[in-house]
Amino acid sequence: MNILIRQENKTDYTSVFNLIEQAFKTVPFSDHKEHFLVERLRKSTSYIPELSLVATYNETVIGHILLTKIKIINEKTEFNSLALAPVSVLPEYHKKGIGSLLIKKAHEIAKELRHQSIILIGHEDYYPKFGYKQLHTFNIKLPFDVPKENAMAIELVNDSLKNISGTVVYPKEFTEA
Repeated sequence: MNILIRQENKTDYTSVFNLIEQAFKTVPFSDHKEHFLVERLRKSTSYIPELSLVATYNETVIGHILLTKIKIINEKTEFNSLALAPVSVLPEYHKKGIGSLLIKKAHEIAKELRHQSIILIGHEDYYPKFGYKQLHTFNIKLPFDVPKENAMAIELVNDSLKNISGTVVYPKEFTEA
């Protein structure tokens, strides 16, 4: 398979909306509204166009990933980070490495843009292979309850989360219905 990973553009929006809806349709721990989240995030100040990527095969969009700006805040200061949400692949292309390609490319571009870390909520067996570690090991917590094995972070720059503590603050678009 010859998969191309590129920045999403406006002509991809409808395809990406449908792709995300299909990708999460049968996921048990989903609110099945991720496609609406992406629409809201695109219109927010947290959106980074270079970090909204699509995977294409024969010019058809088959995968998508989005990284957006978040903050980690404690009583003294705040730190910048990124949220990975969501990564989506059409069901018929699962287990072909497309999600991995998207994640690796997103990491690469995030580093080029000088971002230092990424936080996510995801499958405990999938994300560690990319270097993600449980969030609590960094002394960072989420603003809501999630099983600790599903809350993860990666340092894109060595030790970038070493002396950081606090609570993740997501853009309001994450909580709007």
